[in-house]
Amino acid sequence: MEEKLKYTECWLFDLDNTLYSSSLNLFDQIDKRMCNYVAKTLNVSLAEAYKFQKSYFREYGTSLKGLMENHKIDPFDYLDYVHEIDLSIIKKDEKLDAALTKLPGRKIVFTNAATPYAKKVLEKLEIADHFEAIFDIVDANFIPKPEPKVYQQIVSKYNISCNTTTMVEDILKNLGPAAEMGMTTVWVNTKKPWSKNSSDEILPDVVIEDLSSWLFGVANA
Repeated sequence: MEEKLKYTECWLFDLDNTLYSSSLNLFDQIDKRMCNYVAKTLNVSLAEAYKFQKSYFREYGTSLKGLMENHKIDPFDYLDYVHEIDLSIIKKDEKLDAALTKLPGRKIVFTNAATPYAKKVLEKLEIADHFEAIFDIVDANFIPKPEPKVYQQIVSKYNISCNTTTMVEDILKNLGPAAEMGMTTVWVNTKKPWSKNSSDEILPDVVIEDLSSWLFGVANA
C-alpha cells in the first residue's frame, strides 16, 4: 500500500474533521446552527428540528438536501447561516503544511460544505496554497457525497485518473463510490457516531486517526 501511495497523482481531501482534527469540535458549532435554522424555518421546537435534521442527514446525505427536497429552502441562505461560526480555535498545522509541501501530486478539496467556508478553514490552517481547487456542494448541484454521480463530476471536471487517485475522508460511507471507481481510500476514524454510519461493508485501504502525522510519514517515506 505504501508503494501505491507513492504513485498517487491526485489527492482528494474532505474538509471537516479531516483536514483539521475532530477534537476541535468545530462541526458542533455548525450542527447547532443547522438545528436553529431548521427550527426557525419550519417553525418547530429545537427538539423537533434536531429530529428533522438528523433524519434528513441519514436519508439524503446532508440535512440541506432534505430541506431542499421537502421544504424548498434557499440553499445559499442555509449555507451562509450554518457556516457563520467561530474559527478562532483553528491554528496553523505545521506538520500538515510540511507534509503537503513535500507530498507530490495534485491536491483538491472535495467537500459537502461551501467554498467560502472551506477557504476560511484552509486559510486558518495556513495550507490553502497547496490546493489547486475546491469542489463544493454548489459545484455538485447540491447533491452530496456519497451520491456516485458527484464523484463522476469531480473526475470529469478535473480530468482525474481514478487508479492513481487517493481519497481521504472521515465519513466511511463517502469512500464507497471512490473505491468502486478504483481510487485508493483512506479513512480518518474520528470515532464520531456519524463517521461509520452502518457502513461496515466498506473496507478502506488505510485507516488512520491523525491525518497530519500519517501524511507527514507518507510524504517523507
